[in-house]
Amino acid sequence: MAKHQYQTEIGQLLHLMTHSLYSNREIFLRELISNANDALDKFNYLRLTDEKFKEENWEPKINIKIDKEDGSLAVTDNGIGMNEEDLIENLGTIAKSGTKAFIEQLTGDAKKDSNLIGQFGVGFYSVFMVAEKVDVITKKAGEDTAWKFSSDGTGEFEINPVIKDEHGTVVYIKLKEDAKEFLDHWRVREIVKKYSDHIPYPIFMHYETEEIEGEGDEAKTVKVKKSEQVNEAKALWTLPKSELKEEDYIEFYSTLWHDSEEPLTWIHNKAEGTLEYTTLFYIPRTAPADIFRADFQPGIKLYVKRVFITDQEKELLPLYLRFVRGIIDSEDLPLNVSREMLQENRILANIKQASVKKILAAIKKLDEKKFDRFIDQYNKLIKEGIYTDHLNKETLLEIVRYKSSKVEGLTSLDDYILRANEYEGERKKEIYYLIGDDEKILRNSPLLEAYKKADLEVLIMDDKEIDEIVTPSIGEYKEWKLVDISTVEAPAVENKEDLEKLAQEWKDLTEKIKKILGDAVKEVKVTTRLTESPSCVVPDSSDPMASMRHIFRQMGQEEPELPLILEINPEHSLIRKLAETEDEKLLEESAWVLLDSAKLAEGLEPSDKAAFAKRVADLLQKAL
Repeated sequence: MAKHQYQTEIGQLLHLMTHSLYSNREIFLRELISNANDALDKFNYLRLTDEKFKEENWEPKINIKIDKEDGSLAVTDNGIGMNEEDLIENLGTIAKSGTKAFIEQLTGDAKKDSNLIGQFGVGFYSVFMVAEKVDVITKKAGEDTAWKFSSDGTGEFEINPVIKDEHGTVVYIKLKEDAKEFLDHWRVREIVKKYSDHIPYPIFMHYETEEIEGEGDEAKTVKVKKSEQVNEAKALWTLPKSELKEEDYIEFYSTLWHDSEEPLTWIHNKAEGTLEYTTLFYIPRTAPADIFRADFQPGIKLYVKRVFITDQEKELLPLYLRFVRGIIDSEDLPLNVSREMLQENRILANIKQASVKKILAAIKKLDEKKFDRFIDQYNKLIKEGIYTDHLNKETLLEIVRYKSSKVEGLTSLDDYILRANEYEGERKKEIYYLIGDDEKILRNSPLLEAYKKADLEVLIMDDKEIDEIVTPSIGEYKEWKLVDISTVEAPAVENKEDLEKLAQEWKDLTEKIKKILGDAVKEVKVTTRLTESPSCVVPDSSDPMASMRHIFRQMGQEEPELPLILEINPEHSLIRKLAETEDEKLLEESAWVLLDSAKLAEGLEPSDKAAFAKRVADLLQKAL
């Protein structure tokens, strides 16, 4: 007898399953049927591509056996099956990133965590919502030994060798007392029709029922064993759109991708001509929890002539569309297509290109409420696409949204241009933006002052990690140049000569402040970008390391800090008084306070907080 301990996180999950009241427990059957479907898909592929299995007389099916006397339910398939290693990996540890992400979101609040189960499904483990004990008897195709996995959903499980003639898996569930509703064949039929009607393999239900035999005084009740197919068993994506209802698409989606929420939209397309293929794509209402993990679970299933090939290939669509769930079914690919062939195959490349255009077109057609939801969930990924998908860059720039200094909520670049065209003064074709980590700090940045005064809109980009890489790569949008306001002079400056004249007038003060601050800043200069603040700091965008920072970030290394330039406002009374003072100590303290307060306004730390606090206190004392 081989006993094993559950992985800690699985133990945590099982505790939730067995002890939390969950209002939608019926999904356990959806999950088991979905797993059986996957097992049949995998063996079907093996039978068509591996000489060892080609001669096997195989009729794929899923059986559900109800035993009222025993108080049990069994779900059986004749698919690929599992060996001991597969059982440990699939049932004893977290094998998929989607389950990992689920575990990470557990809060300890039973009610909130229960709602999560509906969102994720979490596969086999959902059976412990209804099971007192579970036995999984399985034999992997091509192997001699069968195995039995047993667990009551607590800290341990057992795996032992057993005898089983055929490959495939039986999941035997001893139901809890409060789960006996699942012994009613009408209830089971209802669940299968609701969630699994379009599983492409027949699902048979076997049960015992009572019938009246004879008439009048001769009538008596007898027990009759029945077997019947309870699903349509047609691959939904192969059916004409005219035959499908909205609920068909939604049920198919919830069955295959274990999502209790309805998708935002779906795109069903059949291409005929040079290439023949069918695609069915869904956009989930909520972003998959593993979407920003390196080990994210791909959402696309590839079929060739209705034969499942893989659901592990991450580049059937561009990576920025990794939130899309769906099916690609090609008539032209060979059944034994390898992973290397998938990545280089021209047929798939053409399908991919056409699919991206259809998905992006569907996103643009979403109604306002759904589009807002889409942006809330996927705006960062659209930005990722702007950087990586040059072919669809213009369309992605029409979809992406940004915060703004002028309007509430989010705005498109097109709406920014519309507002800019209503500007009463003369203005260049420029879209202004400011990047940082914190929206509040950006909105209060001294760098915005001149733009507010000139009534010019600035886009507030607070996804610094991605905006800093993506936005400079945009260059122009519909002949409008994107301009980072931290790297250019303010719009108040009429020409370069004006700024040079101003710099000469204030040269004495800027040189004194630079001497005081030393290497803490690269340069001190006057600016016209400020209207209220005495000073601001901007990174030196001309520094050779400026273009290298995103490379360091991508490599997981610490980004080099760019040298800072301190800019002072010659119109501010504080700066004018500093230019007149002969008190060297006062000038020194003021120079450091100008730098540190400007850094704080941009969300940066003063180099010496204690010294900054002391200088502010000293200056206050002198002022009072």
